[in-house]
Order: sequence, then structure tokens, then C-alpha cells
Amino acid sequence: MKLKGFAAALLAAIFYGTNPLGTLQLYADGMNPSSVLVYRYAFATLMFLIWMAAKRESLTISWGTAIRLAILGTLMSMSSASLYLSFRYMDAGVASTILFSYPIMVAVLMVVFYHEHLTWSTTLCILMAVSGIALLYHGKGGVTLSTVGVSLVILSSLLYAFYIIGVNQTHTKLSPVKFTFWIVFFGLIALLVYTFFAGEPLEPLRTPLEWASALQLALLPTVLSLYFINIAIEHIGSTPTAIMGAVEPVTAVCIGVFIFGESFTLRLAVGIVLILSAVILLVLSREEKIEK
Repeated sequence: MKLKGFAAALLAAIFYGTNPLGTLQLYADGMNPSSVLVYRYAFATLMFLIWMAAKRESLTISWGTAIRLAILGTLMSMSSASLYLSFRYMDAGVASTILFSYPIMVAVLMVVFYHEHLTWSTTLCILMAVSGIALLYHGKGGVTLSTVGVSLVILSSLLYAFYIIGVNQTHTKLSPVKFTFWIVFFGLIALLVYTFFAGEPLEPLRTPLEWASALQLALLPTVLSLYFINIAIEHIGSTPTAIMGAVEPVTAVCIGVFIFGESFTLRLAVGIVLILSAVILLVLSREEKIEK
């Protein structure tokens, strides 16, 4: 059963790491970030609806639960919006690697808002992650990455950190499928509002490749990734699943390098290793503390 759990965690990480695949293809066709996000969340919502209909599961939730899930959905969708915007300013692989620093932000936020004790191991992990991001900040030939791009990724990571803390503090009796459906649905509503105020028109999907790219974004990094994460946590627990999540930015980097021709340098490799090592050490240190 543990083998099944590790396989599910690996698939979840790989699927989530495919975010740049459909996104960069749609960008190459001239589609704006708002349209890409709306299609991703809209198709994912439809897929979850079909899934729930097949399970004959009710959609009803209380008003109190709806408000909490609306907040979570907004946090998640705005995190996605910030990340997708950053792809216009920097390589997707680098952006996805910086995004993976969100567990570090979770640790810092827990210290600030929940007064958790800041240990030496956590401090070391934070310093390693910051050092890794600093290395990624200088691209090929010493060219500095876009400040706007880096700021957008850090904002995306911060919003996702708030989302994770919010999920941990939200206790409902909803099934994982129903819980995730409502988060994605409210995320879609937030994105439609964002699109309206951003003044970006919703562009139509014109070609079979564009339809395939939009469906890929909905299916792989959204529906299937969330589904396999649930299986992984059930069989091996949250800590090993989080560690396997280190495959996410690696997948994104591979897609960026081998499919979209993004550059891969020694500085980038060292930065990736520092960030992933910091996150893995943080997760392991927190697990050891729990066991004691």
C-alpha cells in the first residue's frame, strides 16, 4: 500500500509541475493570462461536476462553509494569477522553483501569527531558501531577472502559504472531491471579477491545440493532481507527500528547458538544489519534532 501512496505522490507532483506546458503554449498564441486562468478553472469546475454527478454527491453546503471556502478559493486563484503573470517576465522553470519556497513562508507565518517557536533548523532552512532565490535572481550571463517577475512569484507563494494555513484551520465534513470543487468554483468567480477589473477580454479558444492546452491545464495540474494528493496522504501521510512535491519544480524546469528552449545553467542548478533542500529539511525537522 505504501508503494501505491508513493506512486500517487509522484504522479501528483509531476501533474502539478505541468502548469507551464499549456500556459506557455497559449501565451505563444497571444492569449492573455486572465483568459488562460479562466479556462483552466472553468474546465476544472466542469470536470469536478461530472465527477460528483457520477458519485451522486450533493452540492449543498452551509452559508458559513461557503464563506470560508470562498476565501480559500480566492486565495488560491489569486496565487495562480500571480504565478501565470510571472511567466511573462521570467522562465517558467525558475518561477516554479521560486514558488516552491511556500513551505518556508508557511513556517514564518506560523511564527508570526500563531507564535510557533522559531528553531535553528527552521532559520537555516529560511536562509538556504533565500540564498537559492538570490542565485536564481541572476540568469544566463549574469543577467538579472525581472524584479516584477520575481515579485509576482513571491506574491504567489505568499498567497498559497496563506491558502495552506487556511485549509489547515478549516474543518468541514465535506468529502475531498466536494471540498475541492467548491474551492475551484469560488476561485473561478474570483478570476472572473479579476478579469473584469483588469480590463482583459476573455479570448476564445480558436484551434484544437489551444483547446487541448486549456483542457490539459484543467485536468493535469488541477483535477488529477488534487486527486492523487488525496490518495498519497491517505496511504503515506502528509510529510512524505510534501517531500515528493519537490518533483514539481523539477518537472516545470524540464518542460521549460526541453520543450520551450529555456536556458539551464550551473547557477540555476545550485539555486534549485538549495531551495529544494531547504524545503525537505524543514519538512523532516518538523516531522521529527512531532514524533518527539
